[in-house]
Amino acid sequence: MENRFFNRELSWLEFNNRVLDQALNKDIPLLERLQFLSIVSSNFDEFFQVRLASVKRSLFENPDYTDPSGLTPRMLLSAISARAHQILFTQQECLTNEILPSLKKKGFIYVPQNQYSPTQKEFLQNIFRSNIYPLLTPQRANNTEFPNIKNLSLYAGFLLEPMAGIRNQNIPDQLSGKNEESKIAFVEIPTSLPGLYWLPSASSKDKEFTLITDIIKECGTRLFPGLNVKESLIFKVTRDADFAVDEDAGTNFIHAMEDVLIQRKTSFPVQITCDSGSDFIQKFLTEKLELKEEDIYKVQSIVDLSKLMELRNSEDTSDLQFDAWEHFYPSDLPQDEPLWESIKLHDRILHVPYQSYDPVVKMISDAAVDPNVLAIKMTLYRTGFNSPIIKALENAAQNGKQVIALVELKARFDEERNIAWANELEQAGVTVIYGLKDLKVHAKILMVIRKESDSIRRYIHLSTGNYNTKTAKLYSDISLFTANPLIAQDATSFFNLVTGYSSLQKMDYLGMAPVTIKSRLLTMIEREIDRSTPENPGLIIAKMNSLTHEEIIQALYKASCTGVRVFLNIRGICMLVPGVKDMSENITVLSIVDRYLEHSRIFYFQNGGASELYCSSADWMSRNLDRRIELMFPILDPDCFNDVKSILESYFNDNTNAKILLPNGKWESVKRKKSEDLFNAQQALYKKYKKLDDEKPKNTNVQFVVRRK
Repeated sequence: MENRFFNRELSWLEFNNRVLDQALNKDIPLLERLQFLSIVSSNFDEFFQVRLASVKRSLFENPDYTDPSGLTPRMLLSAISARAHQILFTQQECLTNEILPSLKKKGFIYVPQNQYSPTQKEFLQNIFRSNIYPLLTPQRANNTEFPNIKNLSLYAGFLLEPMAGIRNQNIPDQLSGKNEESKIAFVEIPTSLPGLYWLPSASSKDKEFTLITDIIKECGTRLFPGLNVKESLIFKVTRDADFAVDEDAGTNFIHAMEDVLIQRKTSFPVQITCDSGSDFIQKFLTEKLELKEEDIYKVQSIVDLSKLMELRNSEDTSDLQFDAWEHFYPSDLPQDEPLWESIKLHDRILHVPYQSYDPVVKMISDAAVDPNVLAIKMTLYRTGFNSPIIKALENAAQNGKQVIALVELKARFDEERNIAWANELEQAGVTVIYGLKDLKVHAKILMVIRKESDSIRRYIHLSTGNYNTKTAKLYSDISLFTANPLIAQDATSFFNLVTGYSSLQKMDYLGMAPVTIKSRLLTMIEREIDRSTPENPGLIIAKMNSLTHEEIIQALYKASCTGVRVFLNIRGICMLVPGVKDMSENITVLSIVDRYLEHSRIFYFQNGGASELYCSSADWMSRNLDRRIELMFPILDPDCFNDVKSILESYFNDNTNAKILLPNGKWESVKRKKSEDLFNAQQALYKKYKKLDDEKPKNTNVQFVVRRK
């Protein structure tokens, strides 16, 4: 019998391999390829902290458990280690054999520690003495003393030996380490130090650089007077981050969340990433941290590739990066006046990052100072640093508006930041609701309540992505501006439910997880089956980040077996097995990894000719549909409908970056027919919005100023 599900963790690893494929693509500029290599590493950091830690825990708690793909925890750990090591090896080969040599040809030369010239050594000794040495704190490590190694912090380890003829009777043995066979010390590398340092070069044409890790290895002896550095190792330890706050903490919930952040720094170790330096130190670490050989991930030279990304800020690198893409202000939204009249007239779609995120910020900023605005309500999941949205909400509260912000403190890896600006909002007079017990609030919704001549009107913004101005320049997301009173009524019911005590009121247009989204999706899939005929087969087209919900997958299998055509574009994890006879032969799964992170969720159902289209904050995953507060919103306006459907279809026309999922779990590039022109979905979308911007009426009001005496 065919396996009905791919393993979730192994599917994620294949997603990271698709990111790596972009780094291997020689048609992409060098620094962009380097960026993709760095993303592979940062993706691994999160995967090891959360998913690998979860599998390791299940090995101890339920070792005989078999997941839907048929793997036990022990089998899965072995498979993860094997595939992750393969990906890391390919990443390092690309860096060492392609990226760094190609950068050298362009005049950007990485100089590792063992290749410093005498002039460079002297230069770095001066830098070390004045700028680096004061910040470093060496810590002894031996059989009785082992320092706390923080999660994901970069460290230098040193194996030390006494200098010949050096002895100081005044230093106690426990400080000198005189009685130890080997002396090991660890030095945490502060994040406040630059990762990259420019070096004096013999050639005026070349720009030579080195990394902070190389400098510390070169100058490390200065940290240990009377001792020689025999061997060194650069490493970082990944620890478990897959644990949650005590939901019963009551009024001390924030303190409980802060405790979680502290625990994360010292939780059980999951793996080590290190360079190919000292085997002795590596084995010592492995033993002390109680890890296995399969948990050690060795790189050829550079442990933290993010340090290299400082090259982006260098001069003369424009040809090494993507051509800049503008974020166009939408032609159908006003820039110099409030949005209210425009939204009242017509629903509007915003597609970032091709279009500017400014209208969202403008909507909140305008509401903050508009004397007719009575209240602002919104959800906040991740907003980033120095958010203009936070400033606008504070301004609104200070101007006497009622401002309600539902802040999700449990947004993983953003907890500390969310706590900080939640406190800031409260101090400004904003009413802050700290999420819901046992459910993450992942929905993205904003409601502005405004008094107008005829009545009170509600303006709604719904989105597939976070209220984050930074990621809105990097993530592809869809949002809707509407004043439709039917959607506004559902929005009001939603806020009443999540901010107070309210039995669930019927929402006719908005779907809400964990209450109605899953049941609506299953109903629409079943409806597609019922209305499908051989002459006019049903059609489901969906785009999302991940697909793991077993009940949804089973429903899609059933649809396929009755002739419904299913086209899925899944950026990341996909547990569905496509293309299997008598199970999923009518299902096609594609994936696109490109310069922008695909983040929008769009669902189309043909519905026997009365087609329906939805966008959502939710992926088709158990966590989204069963354990989070999410929203799914319909695209009702005909123009908006056609626009979003066109966007969705473009992802299935891509024949340059698109990969297709095979029944064996492998991904291969979509084969382009000889008669087809090259089509890149993201490039096509950019050209579309550029054309719309070019066609906007330009300001032709030229003023002639007469100069007078």
